Amino acid sequence: MANINDFNFAGVKAIVRVDFNVPLNEEGKITDDTRIRGAVPTLKKILADGGALIVMSHMGKPKGKVNPKLSLGQIKDAVAAALDAPVKFAEDCGKAAEAAAELKAGEVLLLENLRFYPEEEGKPVGIDKEDPAYADAKKEMKTRQNEFAKTLASYADVYVNDAFGTAHRRHASTAVIADFFDADHKMLGYLMEKEVVAIDNVLKNAQHPFTAIIGGSKVSSKLAVIKNLLDKVDNLIIGGGMGFTFIKAQGGNIGLSLHEDDLMPEALSVMAAAKEKGVNLSLSVQTVCAQEFKNDAERQTHDIFNIPDGWEGMDAGPKSLENWKKIILDSKTILWNGPVGVFEFDNFAVGTGEIAKYVAEATANGAYSLVGGGDSVAAVNKFGLADKVSYVSTGGGAMLEAIEGKTLPGVAAIKGE
Repeated sequence: MANINDFNFAGVKAIVRVDFNVPLNEEGKITDDTRIRGAVPTLKKILADGGALIVMSHMGKPKGKVNPKLSLGQIKDAVAAALDAPVKFAEDCGKAAEAAAELKAGEVLLLENLRFYPEEEGKPVGIDKEDPAYADAKKEMKTRQNEFAKTLASYADVYVNDAFGTAHRRHASTAVIADFFDADHKMLGYLMEKEVVAIDNVLKNAQHPFTAIIGGSKVSSKLAVIKNLLDKVDNLIIGGGMGFTFIKAQGGNIGLSLHEDDLMPEALSVMAAAKEKGVNLSLSVQTVCAQEFKNDAERQTHDIFNIPDGWEGMDAGPKSLENWKKIILDSKTILWNGPVGVFEFDNFAVGTGEIAKYVAEATANGAYSLVGGGDSVAAVNKFGLADKVSYVSTGGGAMLEAIEGKTLPGVAAIKGE
């Protein structure tokens, strides 16, 4: 595997997989350009060296069909502004050979949405998994995906993957394409390198006490993450909607609070495993409740084991936050993924905001903190604390799979693992 810092791109065409899946408003204007700004160091390094730059990304979920509302042509000017360089646009990412061949040193070519081709994701289209013909369709699609990746690879001399947000997917542009470049001509971009180092810092090189804060709505979405962390952390804080499954499993009255009955045995198993491993598993003890799922609903604070019928827990209460503050401030390594309340409602975002402040304070005191997941990232941004934590991950799904202990195809393809 080559190293981007040591590689000289002079006279070289580089194709770079980025994550420009940015949010757009109804007029097609970007509402948050964080992902574009995140890729700028890698892209500017190539241009500064005197290389030619081919940029490829997906946007949204067009499911293998052309959708003008998801065209990367809408962000061409924003990319040009970020790079301070003119950007050409290839309207068909699978038929850009001529445009790529004409590209000169210092020039930029942005390819159209990769997912306009079903071969990018490599999933058979229009056939159910239960259909007897699915296996043959999957095999055929794998061949087509390989050819699509080969086409993309033919545009350039070097491949750079700087899209951590899709690193957990074995797509044509994120993993398969790497097979068409030797070890000296494929590498991770700066953003990918930072993400890999950040995850290694918490999973392999953590200083103790190590605390993981796992929030969100459902246990089912993060059960594997929780189980893997039990072998690594000293403290595991479980908040948000998923916490109510643990409370009900212990016989608590949770009113109308979100929960998953079928996962109550798993919740009890996690608690038993934590006790056996000596992990301090900290659940909410008090919750801010409402009778309606809306921002301006009447609020009451209740013991989490005794929520009245007709009420549901919407945010962590003061006593819960007091417990968690002490744990977080005593930590040397902190991993945070997921809110501890209904963060989309300002009146029930207090707990998540407080967690953000505690993590920032612990970081100022010398702890290493990694924050990932949409609402967690939104929280540190909302309260102006993004630069007060050690690292903010750009890839929610990829980060979760890495924490689960899974190998990320986008990283493994570059490293040759």
